[in-house]
Amino acid sequence: MRQKQLATPLGTVTVASDGTALTGLWFNDQQHFGSTLPPGTPTENLAIFDQINTWLTGYFAGQQPPVTFPVRPAGTRLREAVWAVLRTIPYGEVRTYGELAKAVTPVIGHNPGARAVGNAVGHNPISLVIPCHRVIGRTGELVGYAGGLDRKKTLLRLEGCLSTESDQVVLEKK
Repeated sequence: MRQKQLATPLGTVTVASDGTALTGLWFNDQQHFGSTLPPGTPTENLAIFDQINTWLTGYFAGQQPPVTFPVRPAGTRLREAVWAVLRTIPYGEVRTYGELAKAVTPVIGHNPGARAVGNAVGHNPISLVIPCHRVIGRTGELVGYAGGLDRKKTLLRLEGCLSTESDQVVLEKK
């Protein structure tokens, strides 16, 4: 396991890799920072970190860069199922926690409920690339984001999901 810090317009992130895949990406001040990063993980420049930096640069420039590098989050069966569903939410769209719960039901065999899904979303170890910022409350409210609600608002505005005049979620794209 290796790590590296990268600068973004919303603050420094730490990225982690097993040498092949992205295994972590956290804002340095977010909740659950480094949750899957072993203590004492050495800093090293890996080719995948350059790919991630290029992806981040494109993303923050308002592009919709494809994820062309391997992504390997590690968690419980429920968490991995939720993170897989998060990856299907298109750029510029949002989903509710309840919608995610329904989507993971066939994978895990039962509806885990919005709270359990919210817990899994909150423990996403690969922010931005696995777009947990695209999840909203049942009535469209902005709730929960381990990186902070101000960052969530900025990310949703960048993607055109949030009105620039207010904090209202734009549910229909023009």
